[in-house]
Amino acid sequence: MRIAILNGDPVLSSGFSAYLSAVAARCTALGHSVTQLDLASLDLKGCTGCWNCWLRTPGECSKRDDSAAICRAAINSDLLLLASPVIMGYSTALLKRAADQMIPLIHPYFVIQGGEAHHRARYAHYPKFGLLLAASPDTDAEDIEITTAMWRRTARNMKSTLAFVALANHSAEEVADELALAA
Repeated sequence: MRIAILNGDPVLSSGFSAYLSAVAARCTALGHSVTQLDLASLDLKGCTGCWNCWLRTPGECSKRDDSAAICRAAINSDLLLLASPVIMGYSTALLKRAADQMIPLIHPYFVIQGGEAHHRARYAHYPKFGLLLAASPDTDAEDIEITTAMWRRTARNMKSTLAFVALANHSAEEVADELALAA
């Protein structure tokens, strides 16, 4: 299985980033191909809603930043793991910015699915989504529930499902083993 990990931790020297590296190493040891993108080290300009990725440069952001690497890693994976510490009750702005810059992966045109308007797929294959959160001391169950619900909706809009949700309070090996089962 091909796994892409988007590390939304803004502090790459943190314990969470080291934890993610251990998860990636265990997934690799289990025979999976793993690509880890540390978002804090990438140039991400952020989506401005110009819609050039749909109109002028279909499937690609017109800004020249590292969003193309994120889109390539995502669309070429079987499972996209969104990983982030919980800060002020939600995943980091860095992870949200990266997700916003994946909008070129879908069409601007809409279809009705389950009574809701959703974008049409641009590609035949989309990865399943996974969510790995590191709770802070002030994180409560409602924070996790809301964050999970928001990423579930994002996955649905990106022609996918949220197939895996975990907190980083288990060993990296346990999380990697569960992650492998999700795909």
